[in-house]
Amino acid sequence: MILRLLLGAVLGGGLGFAFYKFVGCSTGTCPLTSNPVISSIYGAVMGALLASSFH
Repeated sequence: MILRLLLGAVLGGGLGFAFYKFVGCSTGTCPLTSNPVISSIYGAVMGALLASSFH
């Protein structure tokens, strides 16, 4: 269970950072995609939540 959550958080964080890097926000006014730390944390939380939904 813990391994599944950690794996989901790591994968989600990586996807969040990739979203920042490749899609991002050119103006800097987008709250989620203008900062790599925020987008990585958001991705990690979403990944952990998604991983916890599987049984």
